[in-house]
Amino acid sequence: MPSGTPQPTEPATPVEVVVATPAHSGLADSLTYLSRHSLPPGTLVRVPLGRRRVLGIVWDAPAEDAPAPTTALRPVEEVWTALPPLDAHWRALVRFAARYYQRAPGEIALAALPPTLRAGDAARLQRRLARPGAGPTPAPGAGAAEPPVLTAAQRQALQAIEASDRPVLLFGATGSGKTEVYLQAAERLLRRDPHAQVLVLVPEINLTPQLLARLQQRFGDAVVTLHSGLTPAQRLRAWLAAHQGHARIVLGTRMAIFASLPRLRLIVVDEEHDPSYKSQEGARYSARDLAVYRAHLGAADGCRVVLGSATPSLESWHAAQTGRYLRVEMGERMGGARWPRLRLLDTRQLPRGTVLAPALLQAIAARVARGEQALVLLNRRGYAPVIGCGHCGWKSACPHCSAYLVFHKTERALRCHHCGHRTPVPQHCPSCGDPDLHALGQGTQQLQERLAMELASLQRSDGTPVRVGRLDADSARAAGALEDTLQAVHQGDIDVLVGTQMIAKGHDFRRITLVASVNTDGALFASDWRAPERLFTLLMQAAGRAGRDAAFVAAQDSAVELWVQTAHPGHPLFAALARHDFAAFAARQLQERRQAGMPPFSHQALLRAEARQLPVALQWLTEARAAAADLPGAALVTLYAPVPMTLTRVADVERAQLLLESSHRPALQAFLAAWLPRLHALRAGPTGRGLLRWAIDVDPLHF
Repeated sequence: MPSGTPQPTEPATPVEVVVATPAHSGLADSLTYLSRHSLPPGTLVRVPLGRRRVLGIVWDAPAEDAPAPTTALRPVEEVWTALPPLDAHWRALVRFAARYYQRAPGEIALAALPPTLRAGDAARLQRRLARPGAGPTPAPGAGAAEPPVLTAAQRQALQAIEASDRPVLLFGATGSGKTEVYLQAAERLLRRDPHAQVLVLVPEINLTPQLLARLQQRFGDAVVTLHSGLTPAQRLRAWLAAHQGHARIVLGTRMAIFASLPRLRLIVVDEEHDPSYKSQEGARYSARDLAVYRAHLGAADGCRVVLGSATPSLESWHAAQTGRYLRVEMGERMGGARWPRLRLLDTRQLPRGTVLAPALLQAIAARVARGEQALVLLNRRGYAPVIGCGHCGWKSACPHCSAYLVFHKTERALRCHHCGHRTPVPQHCPSCGDPDLHALGQGTQQLQERLAMELASLQRSDGTPVRVGRLDADSARAAGALEDTLQAVHQGDIDVLVGTQMIAKGHDFRRITLVASVNTDGALFASDWRAPERLFTLLMQAAGRAGRDAAFVAAQDSAVELWVQTAHPGHPLFAALARHDFAAFAARQLQERRQAGMPPFSHQALLRAEARQLPVALQWLTEARAAAADLPGAALVTLYAPVPMTLTRVADVERAQLLLESSHRPALQAFLAAWLPRLHALRAGPTGRGLLRWAIDVDPLHF
């Protein structure tokens, strides 16, 4: 009998098990097996699936009217008794996510487990649990640093969090001390209930090191992390610590929302506005929205959720306006730190091709000469987004995507940021043979080079040359590169930091007094209706990196400024930005969305299809639309005509989509659930033969 399998206690009885079935396979939510053991829901088991043996989770019994199995039942082969079952709240979260995002429960449930656990067996798990260090984590508090005294606004926020029975939207200015509120909320909770658990979510892996350091300083070894950057062994160790209740604090990215936390009492979603919380693969879930639902599931046990941001998503802002969330404001920066003053540079007054306005260059040079730091934002990596031939008009298009190959000068290569295709820079134009090829536009590599050249005549106070650093997905790719760059900024070894939106997310830089955005206008008039919200958020968050240390700014007697290069200085977005008035910006945006019937005043879903030929994908979507005409509730849901996606071809795969919209969320959900069987049938029919894959995206963020 396999290790970890209890002795039979009764005749074999049917048991429901969820397994990781392929996406949209059409299989039932759970499969029925025979077991001679009494297995509580949540127990991990090994079961046969076709010719394979796979990990499954014993699931709750189906409804009484569920159809009976029509084939002979196969037995459960192995029971993992070494681990406590996954609890009812966790299973309810998975069940809700599967239902809402139109996926199979097993797909979500098994994906939430560490890969090492899914690939192992009961005997290996028992050996892992028997190792030293697998036991309880030391209780937090021993030798922890004394927490700082809270401001009046922080105390009021803390009291509101502890008293509220609704989700709390902590609307705190950048540098207002939101993180300290999170820490003391967790600290007070653990003081009242030493066995409680806290989940802290951040949008990006690059935010975990600095927040982890603060958590460990306060809570010691009671903190574990969960994110995709961990090794399989690290992820298993952290997951087990959380599941067994040993870890008191779990810090993680969106995947951590599915961590097994049997005594979860507080959820913090930092930078809740960030689109990284929405998965773009698989189930396409929103970790922020699931955090709210998970706190609702645990409300009877006192679980609370805090959504923190200086620039909340308009969905969360609207939820607070309508009373579903409690909005708590922290409007002042810590220590009397000043707000950055907005300086708009009208690019229409500059010579054509100017990358950095002379006035901006002078301002950066002046800051560096005084021992201050500057941050320059350009949300485009590489050296140039494309190279081209001025003679015949050829441009470096990707042969596999509807996109251009980006010029990376340090590699002397052209690279596609969508499919990964890479090719050397051609010696001459592939079309006409002209050797005079030009870099068109600018990326972070070119901006770093230009700044280093412009500031080359300056020296730091110690006589060394001015150093211009860069932080983007390319520079942070090597192991430890991200941490090294951030540490260099904190230690003052980098004078000017150039980067993409990565530099605007939550970093606590103390000596930056100037932030500049040099290529702003692309988002002002983008076809994506969320573009103004994203641009305002990005600029507000970037501005929040400046002037955070009031004492340093006062000692330098320096102005704190946000410089923006734009050809549209009169745009209403900049008027709200100059006042740091998120409320006014949100009011204007919500008014426009109400008039247009856009979220949060309506609810959307996308049906996406992919094929080698675009007509195949469009035809399948057209038939899917026709198949929905007589569904119950179809009158409450609008289905638009199928269209190619904006980026139509990626890695030789053509992509198309169909938008669904309804003013009534339950009607849209019921419609999608009724539509799903017909989509499975279409996929299996003649129209689906050339289809590679299809997916439903509920509450999409990208179109």
